[in-house]
Amino acid sequence: MPTTLIQADYHNPQHAKDIGYLMNCYARDPMGGGAALPVEILDNIAAELGKRDYAFSVLYYVDDKPAGLINGFEGFSTFSCKPLVNIHDVIVIKEYRGQQISIKMLSKVEEIAKQRSCCKMTMEVLEGNHVAKNAYQKFGFGSYQLDPEIGQALFWQKAL
Repeated sequence: MPTTLIQADYHNPQHAKDIGYLMNCYARDPMGGGAALPVEILDNIAAELGKRDYAFSVLYYVDDKPAGLINGFEGFSTFSCKPLVNIHDVIVIKEYRGQQISIKMLSKVEEIAKQRSCCKMTMEVLEGNHVAKNAYQKFGFGSYQLDPEIGQALFWQKAL
C-alpha cells in the first residue's frame, strides 16, 4: 500500500477537504471531545490556517486516502530568543493506528522546525491518552520543568 507524507498546501482544494475531514474524525474521537465539528469550521479551517504564516500542516496518505494530520504553529521562545514549533493536533485515523504514522509525521514536523531554525517543539497531550504519550516519549518528548522542586509545567486555558 503506497503512502505519501507531505506538507499541506492550504490553497489546494483536496488538501483543504482532507484537513477538514481529519479534524472532524479527531473531534469525534473520545480523545478529541467526542463530538463532530460544525460544517462551518470544516469548510473554513484550511483557509483560516492559510492566512497565518506561522501555521503549517503535515498530511499522511495511505492508498491516496487521508490517514493522518499534524497542525503546527511557530511560536517564540523568549529564553532562547529563537522560534519554536507548537504541535497542536496529532491525528491518525483509527483504522491506520499502530503503523507508526504519528512518528513519521512528527519526523516531518521536526524537519520543518529545523528548517525554520527552531530551538524546540512543544505539544500538549491528555493525561489519560497512554498510547499517544508512549509514542511521543519514544520520539523524544517529555514533561517540561525548570526545577524539580517546583514541579512540571501545566497547560491551562481560559475560553473567550
